[in-house]
This record gives sequence, C-alpha cells and structure tokens, in this order.
Amino acid sequence: MDFFGDIVKPTLVLNPQHARSNIARMAEKAHTQGIRFRPHFKTHQSAAIGEWFRAAGTAFITVSSVDMAVYFASHGWDDITIAFPVNLRQMDVLSALARKIHLGLLVESPESAAALQERLGGPADIWIKIDTGSHRTGIPWDQPGAVQTVITPIKRAPKLTLRGLLTHAGQTYAASSPDEIRRIYLSTLQRLHSLRDTLGGGLEISVGDTPACSIVQDLSGVDEIRPGNFIFYDAEQYLLGSCAWEEIAVAVACPVAALHPEREELVVYGGAIHLSKDFMEVQGRPAYGLVALPEGDHWGNLIAGAYVRSLSQEHGVVHVPAAALKNIRVGDLLFIIPAHSCLTITALGRYRTLSGEIIPTMNVEA
Repeated sequence: MDFFGDIVKPTLVLNPQHARSNIARMAEKAHTQGIRFRPHFKTHQSAAIGEWFRAAGTAFITVSSVDMAVYFASHGWDDITIAFPVNLRQMDVLSALARKIHLGLLVESPESAAALQERLGGPADIWIKIDTGSHRTGIPWDQPGAVQTVITPIKRAPKLTLRGLLTHAGQTYAASSPDEIRRIYLSTLQRLHSLRDTLGGGLEISVGDTPACSIVQDLSGVDEIRPGNFIFYDAEQYLLGSCAWEEIAVAVACPVAALHPEREELVVYGGAIHLSKDFMEVQGRPAYGLVALPEGDHWGNLIAGAYVRSLSQEHGVVHVPAAALKNIRVGDLLFIIPAHSCLTITALGRYRTLSGEIIPTMNVEA
C-alpha cells in the first residue's frame, strides 16, 4: 500500500504522535520545576495544533507578531505575549487586544515605553527585551542605566505592569556541542541575574530558545520558558543534539524530478519557496535539509551523507552518495527534514498528517 500516493508536489508531512510527545515532555519539564510554560506558537501557527497544547495543560502562549496574536485570540487564547519589540504603527490593534485579553508586550526603548503609556487603550504586561549575547535585538545586559531609562516611564503608567527581563539566547543555535549550549545557558542566566540584582525589585526572568530548553535539565533560576521549535524540531536541532532523530515531527515530501548519478546528485521538486533559505553546515558546506526515504506509513532513518546542497525557486539539488542513489528513481518521494522548520511551515501553510488529514495554519485556513 502506498501511504503517500496522494502527494504530487512539495507537501509538509506531520507526525502527530511525535509532536504531542514533544509537547508533553517540555510541559512536564517546566511543571516539575515550578516554571511557567509559555510556548512560542510561531513554529506551528495552527489553532488545531494549539489545542494539543491546551490538552497538555498550557494556558499561556507566545507569538511573534500582532497578526498572530489576533489569530490565536480569536481561537480562545487569552494570555498572550508578543515576543517582538512593540510596533507602534499597530497601536490600534494592540489596544483592541489589550481590552480583550491579558497581553504581554516587549519594549527596549524609552520612546516605545512612553508611546504605550500615552496611547495604548488597555492594560498590558511589559517585558524589557535584553540582549544576553545574540546581538539581534534588546538592550545589552551590561547597560543597567539604559534599562532603567525604559523602566521609569513604565512604572509611571497605571495601565502598564512591569513584569521583568526577557531574552532569546539565539547564540545557542551557533553552538558546536550540547556542552556549549549548557555553558551559554548558564552565562545567560548569570547575566540576567546580575542585571536584576543591579536594578533591584521583583523582576521576573523569561528565556526562550529551544536548544537550551531541550538540553539543559535544570532550568531553575528562571520564571518562564518560551521554546517554540521543540514541538517539531528539525535538521539543525538534530545536528545540535537538541533532539533524537525519532523526535523530529515534520518533513517535506518532495517528488524526485531528475537523477545525476555522475555527480552523486538528484533534483527534487522542492525549492526555496517550500523549504526556505535557512541552512546549517554539513561536511563544511551549507545544507538546507537532511534526507530520508519513505518507510511504510512514515519516513525512515537518515540517509547517511545525503543533504540538500542548493535551492532555487522550485528546484532542490540533493547530494546523495552513490550507494543510496542507485535505489532512487525519478518519480519517487524523498522526505526532506528542513534546516529550520518554522519558515518552512510559513511557506507551505498546511500540514498533511501521516494518516492523510489536512491541518491548516493561520496562513491557509482551509
């Protein structure tokens, strides 16, 4: 029986059992350590999958945009943090959300804090975004004076409640080993505690990267974790050591369009518009995904030495060692484990489960 006979073009395939197991494991880890679990929904972007979290006891969530907050609020989530520095041009929508749900917002400038004080039409929790080493956004952890200039107008605003210090230690994604991820986590924790001690007061601490939340066993010292990618994991997380191969929950099924055995390569229908341009390094080269073959009603083990070498709009060029390539034919399916699952999900918009059920996301509701 061909369990994937209905797949004719690049298709995001989901293993619900693995995803639910990943949710349960992370939720239990937070619960047993007395830490608030506020998972980031930017990875799955689906109201239906959100219900899997609710069934596991989740009551608080994180999103990455105002639009995503509106979407999940419309599906019954009433405690949402938008983990992106507040966009003042969306103040009207933010005000509507603040009147409807328990809203958390991020600020890193006195200008944003003052604008919220003057213009936000409802109450909100405020988190100060801190840069602990990723250098993407946030106030550097060793500049308490700059943090204080943001805190002052927040404390003067009756409708704003200062909650604490929030970071995303994205530098863990560039780590070379699980031990390095543990060291980065400890450094992040020390920096946030040092800043909090300097500022004084009862500030909470919120952290959120999947590598640390997966690998570090003792997460004590924080009040909240916000991992997102852990629900599905991906090739990058697998190579980092954040997950086992058996814990990966999504793959993109791509038809084989051409074979080039003289180059140990094949071409799949599955390009940048399906897999995104995120990459990691394999054998010292950029790789946009790892590769598996169908195995019954799921995808099988990693094809050793195989990886997506390059992407254009529709084409994916895949390096496959000769011994494995001789067993692949034009028209077969390959399962590509994307380098980073979040953007792939945004690109493809819906899931096909192993059993054939279609699950939409906020990008494609039907």
